[in-house]
Amino acid sequence: MTGREQTKAGAGLPGHEIVYRALRDQILFGELAPGEAVTIQGLTERLDAGMTPVREAIRRLTAEGALEFRGNRRVVVPELDAAGLDELRVARGALEPELALRAVPLVGPGDLAELTAIDAALDRAIARGDVRGYLEQNYRFHARLYALADAPILLALVDGLWLRFGPSLRMVCGRFGTANLPDRHKQTLAAIRDGDARAAAAAIAADATQGMDEIAAALGSADSIDSP
Repeated sequence: MTGREQTKAGAGLPGHEIVYRALRDQILFGELAPGEAVTIQGLTERLDAGMTPVREAIRRLTAEGALEFRGNRRVVVPELDAAGLDELRVARGALEPELALRAVPLVGPGDLAELTAIDAALDRAIARGDVRGYLEQNYRFHARLYALADAPILLALVDGLWLRFGPSLRMVCGRFGTANLPDRHKQTLAAIRDGDARAAAAAIAADATQGMDEIAAALGSADSIDSP
């Protein structure tokens, strides 16, 4: 996202918040790959931003676990290992279905229409092989549904989890394309229409499990390629 695009998207926000959100999106949607090292100077150029807001964005994202500071003004997107992947699987399996369970009774007709439109946009991204579009719309669907749960502590925890596996999900897309990407959204939408909170929670649990399985497969594929 260019400086002009950041300004338009974040109209009314402080400059440091615009830079934070731009960098966060680049991590979340895999524009910065796992293990990729960048410098503060490099990020100022990449984001078309000043040193101070970039440092503040790095500080916040490091605290959230989305970046690691390695010294010499270098930061790295953390790489997932088997242990980290297992923790994420457990955390997602516990928290995301709970948010769906709480959200369903609070979903209104307008909310359902919005979720359905997001899912349609996701389908279009998959059909045209648009990796960034898929990642954005997939995140939007989950974020919108979970926001309806009115559970801000759980929501913040889940949002932090997505920052940790987002870059690896982009790697899945790079290795396997968009055809078999995780998407149990239609089952979720059907459950919401039926007012069946437990079925929606089960669909979200299956979606999260499938996503973690895809990442595990991609990591395993990468290990086998990298092995001598």
